[in-house]
Amino acid sequence: MPPASPSLEAPASKPQSSGSWLGLEGHTCVVTGAGSGIGAGIARAFAAIGANVALVDLNLEAAQALAKELRAQGAVAKAIGCDVANEQSVNDAAAATRDALGPISVLVNNAGLLRAGSLDTVSIEDWNLSIAVNLTGYLLCARAFGRDMLEANKGSIVHVASIAALNPQTGSGSYSPSKAGVLLLSRQLASEWGPRGVRSNAILPGMIRTALSAKFYEEPGFEARRSAATASRRIGEPDDLAGSALFLASDRASYVNGAEILVDGGLDCMLMDMVPRPGFNATPAA
Repeated sequence: MPPASPSLEAPASKPQSSGSWLGLEGHTCVVTGAGSGIGAGIARAFAAIGANVALVDLNLEAAQALAKELRAQGAVAKAIGCDVANEQSVNDAAAATRDALGPISVLVNNAGLLRAGSLDTVSIEDWNLSIAVNLTGYLLCARAFGRDMLEANKGSIVHVASIAALNPQTGSGSYSPSKAGVLLLSRQLASEWGPRGVRSNAILPGMIRTALSAKFYEEPGFEARRSAATASRRIGEPDDLAGSALFLASDRASYVNGAEILVDGGLDCMLMDMVPRPGFNATPAA
């Protein structure tokens, strides 16, 4: 797919890019939920390697603030308001992206939410809302933003799932089921669209520090206890996910399709270390 030739959002001069290894310079990359947290970290990474970035978010003001920041650094960035659970809103956002930045090469499906509640008490409204945003929204975005990729017989979709797709996160309503659905959606897209040149892969974040979770870490000892549950002994940051997203988006991952990459600091491999074994480890605190 040829690089886009943006006009309205292009800076006076392009920044020096160190991203030639990835080959994404000048290509239009869409990140949903880009106004904050993981999405913002991934969007910054795409901008840093010279991609043209569409920052899609329900919170348009947050996306606009980040777009302004990136353009001040010499990047090509466009903020677009969108409700990913609304098909017309998604289609409009895709059209606005093409108008501003040209044909779309990459989509990072990241926008999501969590509505707390145990399975016996969570309201059906909250259950359905999480499914609509976290799963159906990923399909709507794949269809709308992926149209250019299918027409060009080339492109990459990266879905931000969660380690909660593999391990039930209790008290979180439909969050785990919706993220588990993302993994199967990603595989089905890989199977159906792979023959048409479009790859679909997923990354599964573990414990990542974002604005929504930052308050938790103010509690004394909280971060140390959480860090101890990971093999890397630290909490992840949004930037820790960016490298995986960039790789999967690029032609360096041209034979990676239908894959799922854990980005959790080794949390998923720590189960047996959490099981008390006298003489081998300490019994976890109650």
